[in-house]
Amino acid sequence: MHKENRLAKKEDFQKVYRYGKSMANRQFVLYYMARPQIEAFRLGVSVSKKLGNAVVRNRLRRMMKEIIRLNKDRIPSGFDFILIARKPAADIDYSEMEKNVLHVLKKATMLTAKSSSPKG
Repeated sequence: MHKENRLAKKEDFQKVYRYGKSMANRQFVLYYMARPQIEAFRLGVSVSKKLGNAVVRNRLRRMMKEIIRLNKDRIPSGFDFILIARKPAADIDYSEMEKNVLHVLKKATMLTAKSSSPKG
C-alpha cells in the first residue's frame, strides 16, 4: 500500500470508529467515513489476536491489503476505511477472501463496476 493510502494513526482509527458507518458479512467488518478533503482513500486493517498467532495474522493482513490494492481503481476516493477480519476469515483461501472483501465493499456501496479497459 502506498503511504497516501494508509490509515495509521490511532486518532484516525478512533474517528472512523466513532463517526463512520459500518457494514459486515460473516468474514469481515468494514467501517467507512467520508473525508472530502483527502484526494485518495485511506485503508486501515485490523486482525485480532483471537484469530491466531502472528504468522496467521500477518498473512491475513497482507492478503486483505493486496485485495484492496488490486481493486483500488474501483474504490471511491475521499474515504477512510477500516477492514476488520472476523474469526471465519482465518480459514479461507485467497479467492474466497477476495470474494468476501469485495462483497462487504459492495454491500456498503463503496465499490464501482469493473472497468473493461485493459491494463497496460
